[in-house]
Amino acid sequence: MTPAAPFSRELVLIGGGHTHALVLRNWGMDPVPGARLTLINPGPTAPYSGMLPGHVAGHYDRDELQIDLVRLARFAGARLILGTATGLDRDARTVRVEGRIAPISYDILSIDVGVTSAMPGLPGFASFGVPAKPLDLFADAWARFCDDPPARPDIAVIGGGVAGVELAMAAQHRLTGLGCAPTVTIVERAEALAGLPGKSRARLMETLKTAGITLIEGVGVTELGDDTLRLSDSRRLRSDMTIGAAGARPHDWLADLGLETEAGYLAVDATLRSLTDPAIYAVGDCAHLSHAPRPKAGVFAVRAAPVLAHNLRADLTGGSRRAFAPQGDYLKLISLGRKSALAEKRGIMLSGALMWRWKDRIDRAFMARFTNLRPMPSPPVPLGAAEGVAEQMRGPAPCGACGAKLGRTALQTALGALPTGLRDDVLSRPGDDAAVLKVGGRTLVLTTDHLRAFSPDPGLLARVAAVHAMGDVWAMGARPQAALASVTLPMLAPRMQAAWLAEIMAEAGAIFAAEGVEIVGGHSSQGAELSIGFTLTGLPDGPPVTLASAQDGDALVLTRPLGTGVILAAEMAQAAKGADVATAWAQMSRPQGDVAARIGALAHAMTDVTGFGLAGHLIGICDASALGAEIALADLPVLPGARALLDAHQRASLHAENEAALAGRISGGDGAQKALLFDPQTSGGFLAALPQTDAATVVADLRAAGHAAAIIGRFGKGAPRITLI
Repeated sequence: MTPAAPFSRELVLIGGGHTHALVLRNWGMDPVPGARLTLINPGPTAPYSGMLPGHVAGHYDRDELQIDLVRLARFAGARLILGTATGLDRDARTVRVEGRIAPISYDILSIDVGVTSAMPGLPGFASFGVPAKPLDLFADAWARFCDDPPARPDIAVIGGGVAGVELAMAAQHRLTGLGCAPTVTIVERAEALAGLPGKSRARLMETLKTAGITLIEGVGVTELGDDTLRLSDSRRLRSDMTIGAAGARPHDWLADLGLETEAGYLAVDATLRSLTDPAIYAVGDCAHLSHAPRPKAGVFAVRAAPVLAHNLRADLTGGSRRAFAPQGDYLKLISLGRKSALAEKRGIMLSGALMWRWKDRIDRAFMARFTNLRPMPSPPVPLGAAEGVAEQMRGPAPCGACGAKLGRTALQTALGALPTGLRDDVLSRPGDDAAVLKVGGRTLVLTTDHLRAFSPDPGLLARVAAVHAMGDVWAMGARPQAALASVTLPMLAPRMQAAWLAEIMAEAGAIFAAEGVEIVGGHSSQGAELSIGFTLTGLPDGPPVTLASAQDGDALVLTRPLGTGVILAAEMAQAAKGADVATAWAQMSRPQGDVAARIGALAHAMTDVTGFGLAGHLIGICDASALGAEIALADLPVLPGARALLDAHQRASLHAENEAALAGRISGGDGAQKALLFDPQTSGGFLAALPQTDAATVVADLRAAGHAAAIIGRFGKGAPRITLI
């Protein structure tokens, strides 16, 4: 097989706006060999602005509104960094991202971050107002309000442009449908709908009147209170929810980039490149087309996507750029609350249900570009391949992280053949999470672990690998002390090797430093793919906690939800929801030193749940302690989305081997709840045998600290097997 091209160039996209989403789709169908694509966005999804009024009105659910950036990035083969970009170092060509230690390097950069409707200059708005943009934050706030609205809610919309009018009509329709009697008021400091042609403006004003929506023109808002707006004419307006839809403006940090701007928007030329820095592009609402100024509208972002994709490719490959020539006029489709819309272009105006169906068809067709993604087909089987190659290549791609580990049976067989008892300063027992050594009269624990990449993001993998490796030390009741890194990078240009390695060590170093661990060295190499691992020493404060001392009647406590294996496997297959993947990433990246400190001193036996799944690690305690265990399946904490994926027959690579290894040793249970027991976990929680008298208090303390711990069963006398109830 032909090896993959080595990486030589870094292309970074900041923001998951409409233009960038289309560029990612284009890249997935025709990537540039040797160029790594990175998307930086605050969240795992990006809302489509064209459907927001319909969502507010209740015509679309939240999923229909969202472009799943996790799925799109996987389709494109792109690294996705979930975080907010806060600035650039243009000399070093790096991006600062909130929550990341290392900056993100780029050769070519594109910015598509939209605008904000926040009003920092309006007293009280930050505390009591809800900006209509960013759209995802507004949608969250609206969902919370609609979950339990007042019987007679008062809604105020600041801004009488098209956006404010659409939202006012949508809110009035939705709340009426929920059985409320809403009062909706629009406050506009100048003239409402001033930019629309006369016929369209008149029709919208008539629609507002018919809907019973009050419009106050020529009056500004001077202050917001908890449930009150103070107006510039001294009137007070009651409001249970105040929506800011006036004066959408660029994000403040753009003004600090040292790039030429127009009213705060990044000024670009006909090729969409910055007038100041040819390595930087800007598109969408955050950009100002200096060669052809246009109003802020999604249609221009969509039309710019093919030009941006072409020009980025040209910069990466040495080709020629194209100019973007936006149309002079465009179709305006305005939602009217109910399933009715107004359409206007070149002075021709139509409205009604037919226009809504037209708008709905256009919006759904746009979103279908991102929901109907299909994984790229497997490469053909080489001619003359050995028997079994075709079967292996037809199967699902091997998982990353703990889903890629060897099975429990294979590992036990290999380790069982090794000589033991050669040294009296090696105190470990077979199956212990870490080696126990005597060094200079002191007890030391030693462990090693590494992860095959589950994401193309080295920083994310480094953080998870660091937390994961410390799990074995914590599970032995010890404090992590020192770490050696083992890093395999894919084939990269020399300058990229340094940048990738610096990013890995910075992100892992921050995780370790917070737990008092020092990185003291390690080993690096280049290989076919990215993998990161760590060898750690740990210092126990007392006798190490092993698998062998669980007692009859002990409570079985699990400190983290299950499901990382199936979620990571499904993400590779573009079958998991981006929000669920982001939740799993966040859990795997969170250290557990505080959990270990609370639970370790009380545990009779403890292990961390990793590649062999909950059942595989539990049977280790049962065997070592000569006890049986009972699990209440209904009490298992589970990550969002994991059960649904298991019901849909998604499985991690190691799942089947984990299940086969315990054949005949588990009774009861069925379906997704039972399948969770065999799901390989990465950076999983601790599984501990705690005295019944302490378990409930410990779990309550962990939950108060933000850990989803649970009592899931008990140990009892009998054969070492697992019973599910």
